[in-house]
Amino acid sequence: MTNKPKQLPSKSTRSEIDAFLRKVAATSAPRSRNQRGRLLFAMDATASRGPTWDRACHIQSEMFTETSALGGLDIQLCYYRGFREFHSSPWLSSGKDLLAIMSRVRCAGGITQITRVLRHAIAESKRAKIDAVVFIGDCMEEDVDRLAHTAGELGLRGVPVFVFQEGFEPIAEQSFRDIARLTRGAYCRFDAGSAQQLRDLLGAVAVYAAGGRRALQDFSRGKQGVVPLLSSQIK
Repeated sequence: MTNKPKQLPSKSTRSEIDAFLRKVAATSAPRSRNQRGRLLFAMDATASRGPTWDRACHIQSEMFTETSALGGLDIQLCYYRGFREFHSSPWLSSGKDLLAIMSRVRCAGGITQITRVLRHAIAESKRAKIDAVVFIGDCMEEDVDRLAHTAGELGLRGVPVFVFQEGFEPIAEQSFRDIARLTRGAYCRFDAGSAQQLRDLLGAVAVYAAGGRRALQDFSRGKQGVVPLLSSQIK
């Protein structure tokens, strides 16, 4: 018997990792022509989020309107707030139903639970395909490595996360960019005072969830501002 040490495998190169992610994405079942898109709409509902929540309530119905010609869209709302509160709605197929749920929610003080959002997205994607996740938040108060690991797991399932940051908190920005990168999604900051920016961003992601990258490119053509920036990040 020899005591020759085992040779450890070398670390994967970036190109090998990218190739693996492309292979995983290629194995995703294509949507049938009449199948509706599915979008998980996640929001931070802690105390600082009150004004943005109210704005989102008023513009969310347009997410359905933008996708009507692409076969439609089903949306599930999930949010966290307070002390370990986490809630998710049934899958909804109309803006009226989504508005009814969102209008009953009141923001409450608490710390972020973004990792929990990503774990919930993983669980939902195991039940049925999810085309995209939207997350809207302004800060991050969790373990960075654990958050990145969970985002990587979601990315391997072929679920892109579109992260929209309100404000300029630098720690949150780095984590949000990592989530977008690890899931092959996109990151964008929006101005807290501009409802139009948020409307454009949500409309763009709804179009992507319902019709894919080509539909988003068509939607972005001729537009200015944040929408082309978002579209350019999709690989």
